[in-house]
Amino acid sequence: MASTRTRWLVGGLIVLAAVVALGYGAYDQFLRGDEVAPLSLGSPSPAPSTSASAGTLAPSPSAPDGSAAASSPAAVPASAAEVVGTWTVGSGSVAGYRVREQLASLPAQSDAVGRTESITGEAAIVPAGDSVEVSAARFEADLSSLASDNGRRDRRLQQSAIETARFPTATFELTSPVAVPAAALAGATVDVTLAGDLTLHGVTKAVEIPAQARLADGRIEVVGSLTFPFADFAIEPPDIAGFVSVENEGTLEFLLMFSPA
Repeated sequence: MASTRTRWLVGGLIVLAAVVALGYGAYDQFLRGDEVAPLSLGSPSPAPSTSASAGTLAPSPSAPDGSAAASSPAAVPASAAEVVGTWTVGSGSVAGYRVREQLASLPAQSDAVGRTESITGEAAIVPAGDSVEVSAARFEADLSSLASDNGRRDRRLQQSAIETARFPTATFELTSPVAVPAAALAGATVDVTLAGDLTLHGVTKAVEIPAQARLADGRIEVVGSLTFPFADFAIEPPDIAGFVSVENEGTLEFLLMFSPA
């Protein structure tokens, strides 16, 4: 009898050790978030796996704590005629995802963030009264190059969730013109809404993305984000053996740097 109890005890300890190891492995693979700040104008934010930065065109002054100070670069006012034409997405552009994960019922302390700098696209700017408007725009991100601080997470996303192996690109195409306030020509940061069709995971939906834009050093910077339920794009939230799951929504982030074509 004692021998049987001992075998059960040893077996139970082995199972417990396996469960703990699986839980830790899931935590190590997914819940050690990147602690990457959201993209913003004036706050350079590199892709987690690269040293290339994305943000303002000129270095922002540092605050006492080492963070970027909330100030805009000096700008030379531009006329409407100077910005009319085609602008293309260039270096410094970055796009990606942000999602909050959970270990069992415990919330993670940081987000999982993946980003790519493989972005192409262009925008057409035309006269509109005393200012201009964006009459058309389209950009495309290569999701197969998304990188976070964890290669295992990146490889898993190739086959699950956003399934980048099957759906390697995400696109956004503007469907309504965007009026550009005259203040933007003087370098002011302005709020805009980008209404268009977003294609992700093979699904296209009409969306409205809140964004900010400004003209600085001859380039146009646009930053925006959209939080949406995964179900909108037929995305199955990752779940690893009940240990690791994610919230039912994720955030698309982007920072686009446009230069004259």
